[in-house]
Amino acid sequence: MDLDKLLNKNQKEAATYLDSHLRIIAGAGSGKTRVVTYRIAYLIDEVGVDPHKILAITFTNKAANEMKERVTNILGPYGMGSLICTIHSLCVRILRQHINVINYPSTFMIMDEEDQKALIKKIYNNLDIDAKTISIKSMIASISSYKMANITPQHALELAGQFQGEIKKAMVYKEYLEYQENHFMLDFDDLLLKAVYIFENYPDVLEKWQYRFQYIHVDEFQDVGNIEYRLVKLMAKKAITCVVGDPDQTIYSFRGADVNYILDFDKDFKPCKTIILDQNYRSTGNILNISNCLIRKNQNRLEKDLYTEATGGAEVIHFTGKSEQEEADYICGQIEKIINDVEGVNYRNFAILYRANYLSRVIEQSLISHGIDYRIFGGLKFFNRKEVKDALSYLQLVCNAEDLAFERIINVPSRGIGKKTLENIQQVALNNQVSLYEALTLFSDQIRLSTKAKKEVKILVEAIETAKHSSLPMHQMFEELMNNTGYIEMLKKDLEENRIDNIHELQRSIYEFENQNPDLATIENYLQEISLYTDNDNIDEKQYVSLMTIHMAKGLEFDYVFVLGLSEGIFPSFRSISESDEGLEEERRLAYVAFTRAKKQLFLTDSEGFSFVTDSPKIASRFIDEVGKEGIKHIGAKPRFKTANYINTSLNKADLVGNNQVKDWTVGDFVMHDTFGKGVVVKVNGKTLDIAFELPAGLKTLMAGHKALKKLTN
Repeated sequence: MDLDKLLNKNQKEAATYLDSHLRIIAGAGSGKTRVVTYRIAYLIDEVGVDPHKILAITFTNKAANEMKERVTNILGPYGMGSLICTIHSLCVRILRQHINVINYPSTFMIMDEEDQKALIKKIYNNLDIDAKTISIKSMIASISSYKMANITPQHALELAGQFQGEIKKAMVYKEYLEYQENHFMLDFDDLLLKAVYIFENYPDVLEKWQYRFQYIHVDEFQDVGNIEYRLVKLMAKKAITCVVGDPDQTIYSFRGADVNYILDFDKDFKPCKTIILDQNYRSTGNILNISNCLIRKNQNRLEKDLYTEATGGAEVIHFTGKSEQEEADYICGQIEKIINDVEGVNYRNFAILYRANYLSRVIEQSLISHGIDYRIFGGLKFFNRKEVKDALSYLQLVCNAEDLAFERIINVPSRGIGKKTLENIQQVALNNQVSLYEALTLFSDQIRLSTKAKKEVKILVEAIETAKHSSLPMHQMFEELMNNTGYIEMLKKDLEENRIDNIHELQRSIYEFENQNPDLATIENYLQEISLYTDNDNIDEKQYVSLMTIHMAKGLEFDYVFVLGLSEGIFPSFRSISESDEGLEEERRLAYVAFTRAKKQLFLTDSEGFSFVTDSPKIASRFIDEVGKEGIKHIGAKPRFKTANYINTSLNKADLVGNNQVKDWTVGDFVMHDTFGKGVVVKVNGKTLDIAFELPAGLKTLMAGHKALKKLTN
């Protein structure tokens, strides 16, 4: 195994350094998996370490299997024996051996997502909760948040305040925990939490595992959160620990990831050496140049600049369209041009990335119009999303009182109309040979409605009839309809911001249809128009353009990448910027991840016009200006931006976040935050605090010393 030929200088140093703990800062496309693989092989083959004394933790099964295969390919059967697994698999091994200390049987059942869904459906039936009002997906996410923040069902109920959606979630959480405990079931969060609990409370168990491994490796360390970090720290007391990651690619803070764990690794793991892998083997020089220029604007990072021997390459193209449609058509035109001009290129070589799912609507329609097959990863096609289908059903009801549309939305939001009442309505409609909506309005005396249902139905009918006779432009009528029916209020109460964004995007779709078809701007014609997009499900399984959010794209690479929707307030997202000072830095890291997915050519696009999501005219994202002037070409309409208004040029992090001078935070401390208002500390995590704020802010993880945070006298 000649490492001089297999690895570059920095890679070899990282693979062979064994004198202390090691932090490998591995830039995008720098060969980090290769380095960890050869490090394990070096330990076994050159140093003679027992493979059973080596642990490598990954965050996905795919990464674990890839690493196992690579080690086996290098060493053959001698490479077998090292424990290379996900962090959840490791916890299962720990718990199978030791969970009896907390009175659980070793035969406990592990719940996957399908098991969770089935249990929550069962609880919904018991509590008479409609999955249309609180999606099962959002309920699973809420349960995870409660658990990770160590919030009890009673505390969750207190935090819910007057929000009905949150009250119901707290009730479901209580039932969920009780069922788990009665049946000895653990979900994926429990695997981590209970393993750490046992290690922290049973020193003899911990000591056994500390002596088991001499060398510990943790991949994607920039994505660890508090619980993962505690587990690694506990296990690593007697082992040399090597962590690998890129702080510039920390983009999962909403899942609990904290960039400070990799930035401050050398403070908890002493002595520690840091090696930077900065040679990129994926992208061209121009792509790396603009990516480096962008990420340098972040203050909270370890300095590194990626470089490549493949200098230059195709210019990065920035296109500003006069409308979102022009932006989408440009992307489709470029895909067709490249396929025609470059031999051996097909749809699989292209990816279209965006900040949020609602941004897929216009590009989807354009791809269909151009006859380009595509697939959305990690989400549904725009017109298949629940809230979009609900809103279209309301429009269908306004248009022609369609029965399927009626059945879909009659109890969304909840109007006290359950299965039995709906059956009564269906029977009355059948007896009188009318639609369900007509049965409800013309023969209401024959339908046995509760007092609540009568009141809610009256509001619904008034909203539908107002829409039918409205003289407003169609997009304004739609907005009024969504508000009058209570649909938007329902999404607000349940804190479903992403769904509200999709409703706004549908409103934009109606607005565009009106402008493009002034003589045909009717609900009937609009519904007919979009049916062309909802029926297009015939995808060629072999050839398609990949559409996904940037979060979904992490770890992937494509020859040609388009990043669309680069408008201020959209990307960077105004919500992320408003939540904390860290928000903008994470948005910039997200852009960095997006740009570095491209191997051969990168396209950045935005458009002029009005955003219904930000409720303001669009200007180009600050990120377009921050990438500099080298290696990028601007075409289309002239972008409008003003970087000087955005960038804090201070080099001092303290200037950026301030210092509230509080050193002695404890659980139960009352706080006041400049943005989120009054809250209480529920967990102290060293440099960060978990704080439960009054709703709608809810639970937040914030920097303990931040200037926006003040301690109140208890």
